[in-house]
Amino acid sequence: MLMLIFFIGLLLILFIVGVPVAASIGLTCLAVLWAENDLLNIPITLLPLKMMHGVNNFPLMAVPFFILAANMMNKGSVTPRIFTFANALVGHLRGGLGHVNVLASMIFAGMSGTAVADAAGLGSLEIRAMQDQKYPLNFSTGITGASSVIGPIIPPSVAMVIYGWLGDVSVGGLFVGGLVPGVILGGSLMVMIVVLSYRMNMPLQPRKPVAEMFRLSKRALLSLMTPLIIVGGIWSGIFTPTESGARASVYAIFLGMVVYKDVGWKDLLDVFRNTIEFSAIILFIISIAGLYGWLMVRLQIPLMLAEAVVHITTNTTLLLLILMVFFLIIGCFMSVSESVLIFTPIMVPMIEVLGIDPLFFGVLMVISLSVGVITPPFGNVLYVLVGITGQTFEQVVRAHIPFLIPILAAIVLLILFPGLVTFLPQYIAG
Repeated sequence: MLMLIFFIGLLLILFIVGVPVAASIGLTCLAVLWAENDLLNIPITLLPLKMMHGVNNFPLMAVPFFILAANMMNKGSVTPRIFTFANALVGHLRGGLGHVNVLASMIFAGMSGTAVADAAGLGSLEIRAMQDQKYPLNFSTGITGASSVIGPIIPPSVAMVIYGWLGDVSVGGLFVGGLVPGVILGGSLMVMIVVLSYRMNMPLQPRKPVAEMFRLSKRALLSLMTPLIIVGGIWSGIFTPTESGARASVYAIFLGMVVYKDVGWKDLLDVFRNTIEFSAIILFIISIAGLYGWLMVRLQIPLMLAEAVVHITTNTTLLLLILMVFFLIIGCFMSVSESVLIFTPIMVPMIEVLGIDPLFFGVLMVISLSVGVITPPFGNVLYVLVGITGQTFEQVVRAHIPFLIPILAAIVLLILFPGLVTFLPQYIAG
């Protein structure tokens, strides 16, 4: 038990003092090897081999492809087309552009896979439109950040690709399992918008004429094909997640450079540069995490953790609620991908011992951690919105508080009814 506390505690301490993620994981591994007197007994060549094993996997190639597709969508006119399409569908409802905000995020989530890409791509467009319509800035900021939480849940999802690889869980199954929770989360936010619309001054806009809706739908049709390529290809079994990511990237480049012609060669080079930088960071951390996971299994830490948890409770629902709170706290201090990298090797063996479905747990884990993008002190989306709105960090944080209620309610609903996550993957597999 002392080694368990040392193994996890040292890592968290290094995070708190500001040591970079990859360095924190590597230093923890070296410290544990030294404490176990194995540092000199293990061949030094074994450590880089374990690191290489962490990234030598075909499904992980999906990560840079999904990042590339999202960057291309943000660079061209795809994002405005999605927004105007969503506005034509739900802009006339009570709460107007708040619903548009959520629906646009749900559609864009089917292309991006990350919350930050959603907030950075759609955020400025959504908030500017809401400001033009005289919506309260706090409301505009809060719903923009809250809706971005859907990004890592509706497929594709970078975090789910990482979880699937490290936890030996079907990435396609995780993608399909995230569809219903993503819709539930979006629906819960829309309910909250209606409630707030009775307390705030939110302008109503008339329903678009059928001809106008048809025109805007036609204008956005090619953009909307991207989620169909990703989800439909995986659902039908035509593509693996990696292959669907590659095709989505090629399709996004084709739209931007050939069809819409709003992305030039210089823009394409910028997109490639940003994609390479972000992918390199994630894959390097994954390689270090491979060493971390191997060491944990070697020291039987997941088994020790499972035994400790069983002493707290044997009730699965209560256990999941406790883990949800744990992930909500962890999400405040680490990004979703980093958290999944670190805790998947710990949690998956433990929950398998306790009889919890790893696919359900993976979706729940990603959703719970995703809330961290809108919670202080390290919520990435919060800082994006500070830059977009010009508000202080404290103001942006306060704007998100009301929207935590429907998000947490949706997570609790999934815990109480796990079938909401698992029935669709099981139906397709059957």
